[in-house]
Amino acid sequence: MLKVIGTALLTAVVTSFFWIWFYSSVPTSPPTVARSGSVVTVKPTKAPPVTVAEQIIVGPSGLAIPVTGIKAEELTDTYDAARGAGRRHDAIDIMATEGSPVIAAADGKVEKLFNSVRGGMTVYIRSPDQKWIYYYAHLQRYAPGLHEGQDVKRGQVIALVGHTGDASPSGPHLHFAINSMAPGERWWNGTPINPYPLLAGKKASG
Repeated sequence: MLKVIGTALLTAVVTSFFWIWFYSSVPTSPPTVARSGSVVTVKPTKAPPVTVAEQIIVGPSGLAIPVTGIKAEELTDTYDAARGAGRRHDAIDIMATEGSPVIAAADGKVEKLFNSVRGGMTVYIRSPDQKWIYYYAHLQRYAPGLHEGQDVKRGQVIALVGHTGDASPSGPHLHFAINSMAPGERWWNGTPINPYPLLAGKKASG
C-alpha cells in the first residue's frame, strides 16, 4: 500500500515539474499592444526630462502611430486626396482631439521647426541613416524644450495636435508625411511615400 502511495506521489511531482518546465521554456508570442494612452515624464540621469507615451501602437514597419490614443483601424488613407491648385495630399491626416500628444514615429533628429501658411506649426525629423524625413504639421504647440538638432526616440512626445496653418478649427488633426531622401537633399526636398500601409498594415486605397 505504501509503495502504491509513494509511486503516486512521485508521479504527481514529476508531472508538476514537467508542466512548470514546459510553460517556462516554450516560447510565446509577445503581447500585442492594444492601446495607446497615458503620457509620463521620465527624467534621465544628467539629462533634461523627456516626455514619452507610456504605451504606443507600432505598425508593421516599426513606425509608431504618431498620435496617442489612435488605433490602426481608425486611420484613413488620404494620401491621394486632391488639394487646391491640382496638388495631391502626399500625406495622411490623423484626426484627433485638439491637444492630443503627437509622438515621434521613429528615432531621429529634429532638423527643422518651421511655421508655414499651409502646414502651420511643423516639425521635420530626419532618420539616423539620413534616408527619411518624417513631417508633422498643423501642430498646436511643440513639446517643452523641443529644438532643432535634438535627438528624439520613437514614442517621445514632440508636440500637440492642433489646427494651425490651413487646417479647419472644426477638424483638428495631424498631417503626417514621409519623404524618401537622396544624399544631400534638404528638409524641404525628398520624394513622398504613403505612410498609410506602414502604419495601418493595409494596402493603400489608391
